[in-house]
Amino acid sequence: MRLAGMKVLSLVDEEFEDLELWYPIYRVREEGAEVVVAGAKKGHVYTGKYGVPAASDVSFDEVDIDAFDGLLVPGGWAPDKLRRYPQVLEMVRRMDASRKPIGQICHAGWVLISAKILNGRNVTSTPGIRDDMENAGAVWHDEPVVVDGHLVSSRRPPDLPPYAKAFCDALAAGARA
Repeated sequence: MRLAGMKVLSLVDEEFEDLELWYPIYRVREEGAEVVVAGAKKGHVYTGKYGVPAASDVSFDEVDIDAFDGLLVPGGWAPDKLRRYPQVLEMVRRMDASRKPIGQICHAGWVLISAKILNGRNVTSTPGIRDDMENAGAVWHDEPVVVDGHLVSSRRPPDLPPYAKAFCDALAAGARA
């Protein structure tokens, strides 16, 4: 398993898009990486838009971001909540500065916008936040997945297979670097 020994942090908050949280988590685990789910409160059970639960393993305050090889930000309505936590924005900035893979899908771009890391970056997202992405300085593409260095972005649930593969590829490339 090419990601054995790697550790990925996945963020969660209420009303995450169920598939956009769980599909990448399972895909990364299938490749051998450990995935830790972080929310505002440790042990809290968050509910997705369609009722699927996700319990947080740790709180944002407990996360040592330097211990992680990659970061996943789910879509849905959770990103509008996640971007309000200074700890989350700092995690995103540190992962970006360390050039470690950051995966974002659908509305997750809002978190990266608030972290102010998108200027000049090639990305995609749900078309509904295209203007937000472009106003943050990003170059937006209507493609299933866009990889710009260590930043992996995707549009919506039908794009999950190429998105999750691209994120795993970015993690594996980082392990070789």
